[in-house]
Amino acid sequence: MSQSNISVNENGWIKWYCNLEDHHFFCEIDEFFIADQFNLYGLKQLFDHFEEALQMILSPNTPTDEDLEDDQFLELYNEASELYGLLHARFIITPQGLTLMKSKYLQGRFGVCPRVLCDRQNVLPIGLSHDLRTSRVKIFCPRCQDVYSPKKQMSDVDGSFFGSVFPHIFLSVFSELNPTQPANEYVSKIFGFKVHKKKGSKFQIQQNQTEMYYYAEDHIKRLSQIQTSQQQQQQQSQQQQQQSQQKQSQKNDDEAEKKQKEALNAIQKLQKQKQKK
Repeated sequence: MSQSNISVNENGWIKWYCNLEDHHFFCEIDEFFIADQFNLYGLKQLFDHFEEALQMILSPNTPTDEDLEDDQFLELYNEASELYGLLHARFIITPQGLTLMKSKYLQGRFGVCPRVLCDRQNVLPIGLSHDLRTSRVKIFCPRCQDVYSPKKQMSDVDGSFFGSVFPHIFLSVFSELNPTQPANEYVSKIFGFKVHKKKGSKFQIQQNQTEMYYYAEDHIKRLSQIQTSQQQQQQQSQQQQQQSQQKQSQKNDDEAEKKQKEALNAIQKLQKQKQKK
């Protein structure tokens, strides 16, 4: 890249990239974090031009309009974008990154939950996979604990740029930001009465689940018979045990009485023998 095609900017490529349209979910990664080889572990083999892409990210220069029309430059720019995104997923779960994302969250930069009953609860960005080009970034609502597509489709923001663990780590670290009230549930009603067996309703879903454990009358009778039979067997077993214990106890008593008689007889014999002498 020639000097004539580069505009020098104090803010550099990172700030320029984060200020692009639809990039408001991103925070600016600290350059020291990027320069640390430990944080780059496992990323080199994912890119054909890793070193060049890394240099572009750390460059104090921002692309010009001419650069953005150059096919070669755009190819390298795409790799730099993906590399920055994967580094971003690692950076936002560090103390520094979490603090930056907290500021965005409190400002509502990630948007609000589209679910009406969540009462405009602030959301957090989330990816459904850690792998590149699997799905676009989504939003996670801490109140209803569900995932939605953002209001504005961000075609070049991959879900892996945020990862699937970020919201949960964020809410664990900043536990005070967890909603204090649970999500309100909508209940279908007609003139104040709940609508049952409505297709697609929660009642219908629950009913379908409980049907798996529902038995017809003949099955219930069989179960009742089996249960009664088991109870009878248990009672018989208990009775047999009691009888066996009683017999054993009686046997022990008889043996003790027998031994006692034998001892008395032996004593009497000794006494008679003494008298004869």
